[in-house]
Amino acid sequence: MPNATAEAHKAEGNKFFKAGQFAAAIEKYKEATAVDPTVPAYWSNMSACYEKLKNWPEAANAASECIKADSKFIKGYFRLAVAQKAQNELTACIKTLESGIALDSTNPDLKRIKKEVIELQRNEQVAALCRNAETQMQNGDIAGAYKSLELASRQDAGNPDIERMMSKVKPKYEAMERRRKQGLSPTEQFKEKGDELYKAANFEEAIKWYTKCIEKLGMSDTSELMVKARSNRAACYKQISNFDGTIEDCTEVLQIDPDNVKALVRRAQAFEAVERYRYALQDVKQVLQMPYHKVGKANFDLCNGLQHRLNRVVAQLKAMS
Repeated sequence: MPNATAEAHKAEGNKFFKAGQFAAAIEKYKEATAVDPTVPAYWSNMSACYEKLKNWPEAANAASECIKADSKFIKGYFRLAVAQKAQNELTACIKTLESGIALDSTNPDLKRIKKEVIELQRNEQVAALCRNAETQMQNGDIAGAYKSLELASRQDAGNPDIERMMSKVKPKYEAMERRRKQGLSPTEQFKEKGDELYKAANFEEAIKWYTKCIEKLGMSDTSELMVKARSNRAACYKQISNFDGTIEDCTEVLQIDPDNVKALVRRAQAFEAVERYRYALQDVKQVLQMPYHKVGKANFDLCNGLQHRLNRVVAQLKAMS
C-alpha cells in the first residue's frame, strides 16, 4: 500500500515537472524518497528531472537508487543508461542496458540506446586506431601503422581518412614485406605460407605447411619459430574442431614456454570441448594468476567466464558422483 504522504509529495513533484520547474520537482521527489525510499518511481522521476537539467552525475545516482529500490523496474535501467551515455561512460552503459534487456528483451528504448552506444564505441575505436597509426607513422613503425589501419578499416570500410592514410602506408609496408620475405630461410617460408593460408581461412592447407616447418626444424627444436609454428597449427586444429591436435600442439608449446597465454587459453578451450573439465580449469586458473598486463583484457575476460562455467560443471559432476 503506497504511503499517502510520499504519494502527495510525488504528486506535487509531478506538477512542478509538467510546469518545467525541475529543481522544485526534485525537492518534492526527495521528500517522497525520504518518506519511502523503496518506491522506484520516485527515484526515476528525480533522475528525469536531473536529466532535464543536464546534471548527469545526479541523474545517474538517482537512477542507481531506482534500481536498488526495485531491480525489475525497467525505467531505472533506461534512466541510468541515458546518464552514462551522456557522460561517455560507454562500457558501463552497455552493461546497464544488457541488465535491463535481460529483464525485458523486447524493450525498444533499451535496444535503441544500445545500438547507438555500440555505434559510438565503434567510432571511438576507429578514431583511436587512426590516432595510433598517425603516431606509428611519425615514429617510423610502418608495420604497426599498417596493422592499426587494417583494424580500423574492418570497422569502418570506406572511411576517407583511413583510405588516405593507407595510401601512404601500404606501399611502404608492401616493400618492407617483400624485403622481409626475401630474407627468410626455406623453413621460415613454410611457416609464412601457413600464415597466409590461415589468414585466408584455409585451415587444412595451413596445417600442411606448419607441419612442414615443424618437421624441418626437428621435434626436439625449442626455437621461437617452433613455438610459433606449433601455436599456429594448434589454432588451425581448433578451427576445424580437431581438439586432440590442439591439445597436443599447445602442450608442446608449453613445454618450451610454460607461461604462453595463447597456448594455455587454447588448450583450456580444447579440454572443455572434449569434456576434460578439470584440466581446462587448471589452465584457466594459471592464466588468471598471471599479471593482468601480460594476459590482456580479452583473454582475462574469456578465462574469467570460462572459470565460472567450468566451476559449475565440476561441481555438478562432483554432486553426481
